[in-house]
Amino acid sequence: MSYIIKGETGDWEVVIGLEVHAQVTSKAKLFSGAPTEFGAEPNTQVSFVDAAMPGMLPVLNEYAVEQAVKTGLGLKAKVNRNSVFARKNYFYADLPFGYQISQFDQPIVGEGTIVLDMPDGTSRAVGVERLHLEQDAGKLVHDMHATKSFVDLNRAGVPLMEIVSKPDMRSPEEAGAYLRKLRAILRYLGTCDGNMEEGSMRCDANVSVRPVGSKELRTRCEIKNVNSVRFVMQAIDHEARRHVEVYEGGGKIDQETRLYDPGQNETRAMRSKEMAHDYRYFPDPDLLPVELTEEFVAQIAKNLPELPDDKKARFEKEYGLTAYDADVLVSEKENALFFEEVAKGRDPKQAANWVITNLFGVLNKKGVGITESPVSAKNLGRLIDLIADNTISGRQAKEAFEAMVETGKDTDAIVAEKGLKQITDTGAIAAAVDQVLAANADKVAQFKAGKEQVLGWFVGQVMKASQGKANPAMCNELLRKKLAQ
Repeated sequence: MSYIIKGETGDWEVVIGLEVHAQVTSKAKLFSGAPTEFGAEPNTQVSFVDAAMPGMLPVLNEYAVEQAVKTGLGLKAKVNRNSVFARKNYFYADLPFGYQISQFDQPIVGEGTIVLDMPDGTSRAVGVERLHLEQDAGKLVHDMHATKSFVDLNRAGVPLMEIVSKPDMRSPEEAGAYLRKLRAILRYLGTCDGNMEEGSMRCDANVSVRPVGSKELRTRCEIKNVNSVRFVMQAIDHEARRHVEVYEGGGKIDQETRLYDPGQNETRAMRSKEMAHDYRYFPDPDLLPVELTEEFVAQIAKNLPELPDDKKARFEKEYGLTAYDADVLVSEKENALFFEEVAKGRDPKQAANWVITNLFGVLNKKGVGITESPVSAKNLGRLIDLIADNTISGRQAKEAFEAMVETGKDTDAIVAEKGLKQITDTGAIAAAVDQVLAANADKVAQFKAGKEQVLGWFVGQVMKASQGKANPAMCNELLRKKLAQ
């Protein structure tokens, strides 16, 4: 998708790379057995290791390693058989050790690819540079005292996967699509819940600009810890336009870390951007290199679930869905499972239409996900069955669906309560047809004179006479027969 910033001196394009910190789905921390549940009271999930008590040694969480390998395989990336943990040295109050245990030049996962499906139907491949494991820092709390800040170490040591993209994205929309696709992959794999509001997935966006046609990579700024896809897109757009203004005003961009304020829709300088040598990385002497066997990686690969791209291709082939519909349905694992339950043994295109158009429309209005749907897959499937066997009409189905959303009741109970069963008795419909034709001889004459559109009016009158319960197809058929006589 073309995203060009029109400047006074010419057109500019943006160059974007994203660093995503994804909290590993694990009940224990990366180097200790302390729990990782969200929302616990401050400093209640801290072991001696997390608090950097003297003499405490880190012990690597094997499950976190397995989750990182699974993620690497899901990103179609190279899993490195040998990787090394390093100390990233810097001082901050929420970092008890005075360093962060991370990975530097030998990460657990190397290069991979994420394919983006854009709204205009095009696809974009974005390279993944690396994935490495690291421990999270603690958290400073500034709003509990007028003059003091408090330290909460519950997050200290929580296992993170830092997933670094290549600078392959060229618009805020592509960055948004990348984050949504990455989050979907992580959720399908079960390696991160992708909850940006709770901080289990955070994004740093590296942004620079250059004249259209140029291949140089200019100085970039890093926007730290943006906590929603929408804010990431807004921050990138603002920062790119700021760069253009600076360059066209004769200034230069400093490499720095910035924070995004969504209220003001602006970024503000936080600190000069550190280089790798500033952290004085060196291998952690308390941790041995991680050596993965072929058997270990192969076993994880064998048990990978069906991922979004594969599921999308299957939905198109097996159910005959359009690429757009398949993409919408596989965007979240729970959505895909819900659809397949509705579609089982039914017309898949009709099932997709009801799920995407009707159900997703309701859920979007309510601001809830499929797991909180007031209409179950079983009940939605039953509704489609009643349409298929002519028990109810399409209009009656929509009325029943609205009632199901409001009450949460079963399909059959709603249909019975509202008396929604359509009349399919030929005799009853024929009687209504005769009554309408007898009362409207002028309209009958118009039809016989060649005015075909009058037929629709007759159908409407018969439906009105039957209080909307007559089968419209049968009405149409009987009217044509009677009018032809």
